[in-house]
Amino acid sequence: MKRRLILALGSALLGTTVAQAQAQTANWPDKPVRVLVPAPAGSSLDIIVRTLGDKLKDRWKQPVTVDNKPGAGGMLGMDVVAKAAPDGHTLGIGFNGPIAFAPFMYKKMPYAPSRDLVPVVLTTSQPNVLAVQASNPANTLPEFVAWARQQGDKVSYGSVGMGSSSHLTMELLKGQAQFEAVHVPYNGSPPAATSLAAGETQALLAVESALLPLIQSGRIKLLASTGTQRLPSLPNLPTVAEAGYPGFEALAWNGLFAPAGTPPDVVQRINADVNAVLQDPAVRESFTRQGLITGGGSAADFKAFIEAENRRWSGIIKKAGISLD
Repeated sequence: MKRRLILALGSALLGTTVAQAQAQTANWPDKPVRVLVPAPAGSSLDIIVRTLGDKLKDRWKQPVTVDNKPGAGGMLGMDVVAKAAPDGHTLGIGFNGPIAFAPFMYKKMPYAPSRDLVPVVLTTSQPNVLAVQASNPANTLPEFVAWARQQGDKVSYGSVGMGSSSHLTMELLKGQAQFEAVHVPYNGSPPAATSLAAGETQALLAVESALLPLIQSGRIKLLASTGTQRLPSLPNLPTVAEAGYPGFEALAWNGLFAPAGTPPDVVQRINADVNAVLQDPAVRESFTRQGLITGGGSAADFKAFIEAENRRWSGIIKKAGISLD
């Protein structure tokens, strides 16, 4: 009799919990949705979130507020997401750095991406482009590799920051192409690009949009891009894979995350709505103008993608001896 009573109470409690979860999902969102952007206002991440939020507010019948929390390589903003209430009303846009790179560069982090954050959907990705000074004798990637080998230890390359996609992609390229170059980190793309144009460094991998003014003024030139397909905006620029290194791919990517414990049905609702918005022609056109590849797919797809990124970059980071503690 006592056993039956316990089982009955357990079933009743489980039923209540399920009913509460279903009600929560059905009513979501019942207040504004806040999206943490771990980058300054006006940054590419900020623009992506505002572009999506402008469409999502109509679907959700609630405001989508943007909360910029730059700092600590993106970890400051993502830590806020990780510690937020798991009700689907706080999201964050994460990217390579605080999600796939940081766990292998820091001995201690304020959150564990795989434990404290739920991948919701990939929003956009973007290849880097390899730039050199306009006066460099190389006009193709193979020519640059041959030139760099001839220079011995005299070649240096800039990046937009220690442990950034710009930095790690060059380390990947150095390993596959077998040339040496000294890393010179800068605080962002403007000083890194200016350094290249001035001849203080000899190469730079960065996103196309950050280099446009110097490309247009003829001070730097591009040799290759790091995606699997050519950029629509640069159809004549070959990929690294096309230029002699099959299988090479390195993307700067971003996507939405929710706190761990967010109800799966809420995650699925957000995923479905974001996927719908990503198919909006105006949104796609806006992203294309910025050199972005529109994302999408299921939450499971995004999780698998991140796991693959972890496997890829953990080895590169270890081999390069990168530690930011």
